[in-house]
Order: sequence, then structure tokens, then C-alpha cells
Amino acid sequence: MKISSFQRLAGFFLLLLPLLLSTTGAFAQSAADPEMADALRANGKIYVVVAVVGLIVAGLILYLITLDRKVSKLEQQIKK
Repeated sequence: MKISSFQRLAGFFLLLLPLLLSTTGAFAQSAADPEMADALRANGKIYVVVAVVGLIVAGLILYLITLDRKVSKLEQQIKK
């Protein structure tokens, strides 16, 4: 069954519509100043938050790299 270009375009817009509607809430929240971020910045704790988030992201990236290497080794073993 071949998908026509119209059906493909309609599917694209159906996927795009919820994404566009979900961003309207984000714009509504930007009017108020975030009090928690100001307090963390004033106390110098914002750097701790950034460091923790950075460590978590770095750990996830390292985990994905090691997982990719293991999967690659297994794929090479299966080919042999």
C-alpha cells in the first residue's frame, strides 16, 4: 500500500498540531519572574544545581557510549 503525498502531509500536520498547541502554555508562563531561580542565584546555589544537572547528563552520555560499544561488539560476534 503506497502512501500518497497528501496523506503524508496530513500526517505531518497532525503531528505538528499538538506540538504547536503545547507551546502556548509555555509562553503564558514566561510573564511571571521565577522567584526560586532568583533565590538560588542570590545564594550562589544555582551553580550547584547546574553542576548536578551537568553530572547527570555526562553520566547518561557515558552510559550510552559504553552501551553502544557493547552492542557493537555483540553485533561483530554475531557476524562471525
